[in-house]
Amino acid sequence: MRKPPVNTIATDAIKAWKITAWIYVGILWLVTVGLAVLTYFFEFSNWFTVVALVISGLSTYLFVFLFPKLRWKRWRYEVFDQEIYIQHGILIVSRTLVPMIRVQHVDTQQGPILKKYQLASVTISTAATTHEIPALLDEDASELRDRISALARVDEDDV
Repeated sequence: MRKPPVNTIATDAIKAWKITAWIYVGILWLVTVGLAVLTYFFEFSNWFTVVALVISGLSTYLFVFLFPKLRWKRWRYEVFDQEIYIQHGILIVSRTLVPMIRVQHVDTQQGPILKKYQLASVTISTAATTHEIPALLDEDASELRDRISALARVDEDDV
């Protein structure tokens, strides 16, 4: 069996993923509070509120505190001359090989949360799908984009 890829993503990815998770979980907590208010005023069964509180609490623990660390530990990538090797997943670990000859274009993306930590994601597009290497340092993302682009070029004489 092939060894896992060696390159990791930036450790600040954990912070960025936690902030993103807090945004989504915050919305869930607002819905839970709204449900509690409706339960109080319209005298619904308290079980709705209890179930919503349990779901919100469990979601907060999983998506804010547990999953970002596990996700960071599993994310690996490596770029070879002929292929890109990507590993990711928490419960189910996926290992993907993207042949350089199939790469159509490479992009870097940076949203406001990644920008705060000077991170960027690299997306690799093929005819069939798009692969992402998330949360690399800005300079590393730019260098990786340029390297993959250079390796993916095929001279007309080679065809």
